Amino acid sequence: MNLIILLLPILAIVLMFRSQKKRQQQMQQMQTALEPGAGVRTIGGLYAQVKAVNDETVELEIAPGVVSYFTKSAIAAVLEPAEYDAIINGRPAEDEPVDAEDADSDAESVTAAAEPLSFSKDDADKGDAKAEGGAPASK
Repeated sequence: MNLIILLLPILAIVLMFRSQKKRQQQMQQMQTALEPGAGVRTIGGLYAQVKAVNDETVELEIAPGVVSYFTKSAIAAVLEPAEYDAIINGRPAEDEPVDAEDADSDAESVTAAAEPLSFSKDDADKGDAKAEGGAPASK
């Protein structure tokens, strides 16, 4: 019985180290697979395109003509070209169906957002009048 109590924590520690080592190997494989032109996501959530890979750093183009230098360990994921294009250009993925209902609700939200905002007192009174069913607002 005492032997089981002693072996259980040791087994848990061995399994934790094993999974950590596996993650480190996957990260190292990903970092060695970096090549110019690949789309990546950094650990900070920044999406960029690889311009050059150096010994310890990676040059990432975060906007057209804007290049930043990151350590290789700052790269969280290398993205597939289609996934990177969908994220950067806002294109829907091919496997996602576009519903007509979603398009109508998007059009309504754009129309509501297109109304100009005003901060004048007269417009605020008009807004109060509209909210009260057309009765004049009194202050």
